[in-house]
Amino acid sequence: MTETKKPIVNPAELELEHWQEGTFFESRDVSFGAELGLTNLGVGYGEVPPGKSGCPFHNHHIEEELFVILSGQGEYRFGPNRYPVKPGDVLGAPSGGPETAHNLINTGTEPLKYLSISTNAKAEIVEYPDSGKFLAQSRAVAGGKPVFRFIGKRESEVDYWDGEPGI
Repeated sequence: MTETKKPIVNPAELELEHWQEGTFFESRDVSFGAELGLTNLGVGYGEVPPGKSGCPFHNHHIEEELFVILSGQGEYRFGPNRYPVKPGDVLGAPSGGPETAHNLINTGTEPLKYLSISTNAKAEIVEYPDSGKFLAQSRAVAGGKPVFRFIGKRESEVDYWDGEPGI
């Protein structure tokens, strides 16, 4: 059981991690569900600069996500559609295939600030329809590192019996 430090967290008081990949992906964010003692629910806070996205377009096969827009303007890319978002909007991202793929894009002139809430499955498969990648991972950790995490493409698929002794 995770020890609860305090049952209240204010995202404005948390230290955000800034990262950037290429010219389109950038965010300042933090996960803080563990700070609240939560083990089966992930909670995060993110700030995405204008013209950027905080993650690639993706869908989860097991986990579900929910986003609450706190400030700023953006676009929620969900499946084949795009929806404008504003403060107070609540966005759902159910598990499923590419029809539930999603990401948030800041289309405004100020940072897009939001809360993210998700289930924390023991294992997960995530697809990235734009790039054809997938992620397979276990939440199990040993020595501070994931026990299993693999990002690949379907082209690297092998036969079930490939490499087995006696085949």
